[in-house]
Amino acid sequence: MWEQVRNWVKSQPNIHRAALWLLRMFGVFAGLRDIAALWRYPFFVRDWLRFRRLGGRAAVLDFYPCLHDRTATTGVDSHYFHQAIWGFKRIQSNLPESHVDVGSDVRWVGMLTCVTRVCFIDIRPLSIQLDNYESKEGSIVALPFPDRSLSSVSSLHVIEHIGLGRYGDPIDPEGSAKAGAELMRVLAPGGRLYISMPIGNARVQFNGQRVFSVADVLALFPGLGLVELSIVDTLGKFHASVSPEAIRLGQGQGLDYGLGMFIFSGPNKI
Repeated sequence: MWEQVRNWVKSQPNIHRAALWLLRMFGVFAGLRDIAALWRYPFFVRDWLRFRRLGGRAAVLDFYPCLHDRTATTGVDSHYFHQAIWGFKRIQSNLPESHVDVGSDVRWVGMLTCVTRVCFIDIRPLSIQLDNYESKEGSIVALPFPDRSLSSVSSLHVIEHIGLGRYGDPIDPEGSAKAGAELMRVLAPGGRLYISMPIGNARVQFNGQRVFSVADVLALFPGLGLVELSIVDTLGKFHASVSPEAIRLGQGQGLDYGLGMFIFSGPNKI
């Protein structure tokens, strides 16, 4: 039932937008998710008493109530789930000797080390010991690489945040455009650039992220060739290899927030 309600809300752009606004503005102060779980406490106590009657020992001071996990289905963030599979398959099939990732989900970066050498760049470097892995502190608007030097680069669900201050980066209305220009600068001729970002009705959701139209994304990377565009639609369904003209996100159908996954090829030598 709740899944049906949620999908209906997502299909109504104005209602969806208002609901998200309420959650974002007041949820951080009121802990709405925790308040909504209060009704589950009696079940928690019931299960603890049953556990004790069956001979189990669990002290009150060691209580660790997990009130959001008893669900009918396994929840998943469809953007990160699908982009991880998409990106891993594409990079593995291209078999680069080494790969540079800028700011993507670190679990996905770790997976990539199973198939190639990976250098991870972030303003908040990830210092871990792992085979085929190195980390460098750097910014997506000032990458520590020479011009046209990288044959395989990714930055998934990152560009939309640049310049909004969310992760400690400087406020800059042109942050995403500068990030796109910097990625183009370091991409070698014939190289591959793997990008993902939210697509739909173009807007800024300060200070969380931007949402782009597909045309806006293509405009961030002038001179590069579009090899592939795949999407996750608003309802979480993956669509492989679609044409930009076929996408109807943001056309009044409630599909105002999807994920675009783009592969670009580097410019030819001049």
